[in-house]
Amino acid sequence: MALELLVLRGLGLGDLLTAVPALRALRQAHPEHRITLATPAYLGPLLPFTGAVDEQIDVSGPGPVPFERPDLAVNLHGRGPQSIEALRRTEPGRLISYETGPPWQDGVHEVRRWCDLLRWYGIPADPQDLTLGVSDRTGPAIVHPGAAYPARRWPPERFAKVAALLDDDVVVTGSAEEAGLARRVAELAGLPADRVLAGRTDLAELIELVSRARLVVCGDTGVGHLATAFCVPSVVLFGPVSPAQWGPPPGWRHVALWAGSRGDPHGDQPDPGLLKIEVAEVVDAAMEVTS
Repeated sequence: MALELLVLRGLGLGDLLTAVPALRALRQAHPEHRITLATPAYLGPLLPFTGAVDEQIDVSGPGPVPFERPDLAVNLHGRGPQSIEALRRTEPGRLISYETGPPWQDGVHEVRRWCDLLRWYGIPADPQDLTLGVSDRTGPAIVHPGAAYPARRWPPERFAKVAALLDDDVVVTGSAEEAGLARRVAELAGLPADRVLAGRTDLAELIELVSRARLVVCGDTGVGHLATAFCVPSVVLFGPVSPAQWGPPPGWRHVALWAGSRGDPHGDQPDPGLLKIEVAEVVDAAMEVTS
């Protein structure tokens, strides 16, 4: 009977992608275990690319986690008491987590944070092990104007100017809830309606689209992490949160633009620092990473 390793990461697309190096480190350290990841069901299409997950259970947020008696439980969700207690209730043989192990450090890049946790427990982990594939760059440029909160959304008028200045081979992506925003960007950019893919792609289709893209321009959101994962040249716009915490790794045609100010990432208005980023900066960066 296989040994069971349970991992909790009940968050979104970008959150899961930043945990890939830690998941791969667990796979390498425990090849004899069956690894079950507790994460939202919609993220399932991404899991085979990691090479680190055997099973998935649908968990959004810090729990509860419907699992019993894993040999090892690993908290890659956060430091809060809810996620720790949710894993304790599964009655694991051993628990790896912040607070029960090393202290939480503010200001650490999200990728490194989880690698540091595993290293503290004696498990080697490489923060650079992020790649899920390499784009052949035969696909279109992607403009993705949405983000989880208004504080991280650059104005659609500016995204539209960028889209109009790139070239004709541009698509606008987003969730179903962001379809109106995507249509506005396309209309202002003079793009035909069929270039709006927001609400028309599930995650598997979005992965396929990004994995072939020649460029991604977006805010601080999951699509930026997908671009990193598939080595797609990207320009990512940061506002209330520093790219030192959530940005792409330095080098290899990723540019993170940030005005250097911090704010509320959950705010209901575009962050003032985000608004300091001008269209010309974004276009110049796009030309730089695709040249």
